[in-house]
Amino acid sequence: MSARELITDHLDLWTGAVTQKRSGGRGNNGKIELTGIKKLRELILELAVRGKLVEQDPSDEPASVLLERIAEEKARLVKEGKVKKPKKLPEIDEGETPFSIPHSWTFAKLGEAVEIVRGITFPASEKSSTPEPGRVACLRTSNVQDKIEWNDLLYIRDSFVSKSSQYIQEHDIVMSMANSRELVGKVAIIDHEPSEPTTFGGFLGVIRPILLHPRFLMAVLRAPHARTILIGSSSQTTNIANISIGKLNPFILGIPPIEEQTRIVDKVDELMALCDRLEQQVGDQLEAHEVLVDTLLDALTRSADAAEVAESWACIAEHFDTLFTTEASIDKLKQSILQLAVMGRLVEQDPNDEPASVLLERITEEKVRLVKEGKIRKQKPLPEIAHDEYPFEIPSGWAMSRMDDITNIISGIAKGKKLSGKKAVWVPYLRVANVQRGALDLSEVKEIEMACDEVEKYTVEKRDLLITEGGDWDKVGRTAIWNADIKPMTHQNHVFRARLILGEQNEHWIEKYLNSGIAREYFANSSKQTTNLASINKTQLRSCIVPVPPLDEQQRIVDKVDELMALCDQLKNRLAEAGATRTHLAEAVVEQAVN
Repeated sequence: MSARELITDHLDLWTGAVTQKRSGGRGNNGKIELTGIKKLRELILELAVRGKLVEQDPSDEPASVLLERIAEEKARLVKEGKVKKPKKLPEIDEGETPFSIPHSWTFAKLGEAVEIVRGITFPASEKSSTPEPGRVACLRTSNVQDKIEWNDLLYIRDSFVSKSSQYIQEHDIVMSMANSRELVGKVAIIDHEPSEPTTFGGFLGVIRPILLHPRFLMAVLRAPHARTILIGSSSQTTNIANISIGKLNPFILGIPPIEEQTRIVDKVDELMALCDRLEQQVGDQLEAHEVLVDTLLDALTRSADAAEVAESWACIAEHFDTLFTTEASIDKLKQSILQLAVMGRLVEQDPNDEPASVLLERITEEKVRLVKEGKIRKQKPLPEIAHDEYPFEIPSGWAMSRMDDITNIISGIAKGKKLSGKKAVWVPYLRVANVQRGALDLSEVKEIEMACDEVEKYTVEKRDLLITEGGDWDKVGRTAIWNADIKPMTHQNHVFRARLILGEQNEHWIEKYLNSGIAREYFANSSKQTTNLASINKTQLRSCIVPVPPLDEQQRIVDKVDELMALCDQLKNRLAEAGATRTHLAEAVVEQAVN
């Protein structure tokens, strides 16, 4: 099967195999990685360096003759003092060869066909960001991307360059010799003569081909099997992997006739350009899909009444299978469901339900009693809620309240609090990392030393709402319910605890509202912002407006939300399974093609 047939016959695999990438940031639901096209690029390189990408031409001069000329040229360069005399490398045993190659090809060790130069070293104090007389430009690992990035160069005194070979030349292949395990061995080519004398730092190396086509050699070093070998041969420290010249020299590569090298490079360029077009096409489709999903869901959440909701939902339901085909779109659907729920548009109102105003009267009476008995502290009164403060128009039978009206909020224990000789005990406590949106993560619970007489004050009880003070923007106001059987469990001062006033209240309703887009917008707008962090204080949390439906309706809403969220999770699981299947199929096609 030809390379083009491999692409066109499996086009749905290459374009359909995608992976969800998680990333933070306000309004970011994660990005898509085009896994299939990434696999296709790897396949193209693997076919290229194994002699399976283009036809062999029997009239080509055999690679064995080219290798002899390379040896002669290298000997001449050594004699003229232009390259250092290399150590003789052992012959290649038959069992060492990584794969089979065409008859006109030959195997060689990298050190036989190239010159390898390690970069210069210099003290950190010598770095300069501006060019000036006596200094030369210097590449570093951050400049080695898919292409060499020529901006943000360092400038180093030229006295640190001890030999002419440490200056970059056109067609040099620059390799990251010391980097993270994922990036070590990354290569980029110098595709034009540098505009100024340029050297390279000690974490880089230059592989300088001798009579080999530079772009063919770069394809070899970028091929997956080469990346695996290079990473595997690197020495590892805690955070850095290092590839030595001693490990690079014996690397075995298949060398085609020079004419075939040119044909391979041309074909690789042609097919990589095709991959670029596929990526652009898929990217445009995903962007259009995202706009469509956003538009339809926005229309749904903006619906003024049940009739409009039904009409908007009918438009979505008609195209459900084509709309919700990514994890991001399903997450947006979940947020829309939650938004409709907390606005009273997900379930019907029942005029027989007891009005929420009656529930709020009972909560107020109970709160007065608890304050009088000293069980909770009296707080400074908050202003009445003006109608123009309402985040939306509430249905009949609902009421608006503040968090302070319906819960008792306290801050947690501060770390490092002086105990002043008090009897102390170590107890587990909840941090921001433990409080996720709608769930608790108790995989790692730390302990804190605190005074014995304060443990009860900061102990959480079942049904308590835990609300995060801050972190990055998405952590502010993140809410979960404590229902675990760990006693005692306390909470730190970056996690607020909101306790219900009456047992009949529904904590699940409050949790769902605080995790909805409406409350998240309140927390985002009222929080104190720094460069990367945001936080709310206790007064801002107390002031948060919370709609209160009749108790019976609260339960109907909670049940419906849970039901629909479970369906969304099932859909997401099926998508993940289908995506994994497509990815495995793409990998299987790659494996079959190269073997």
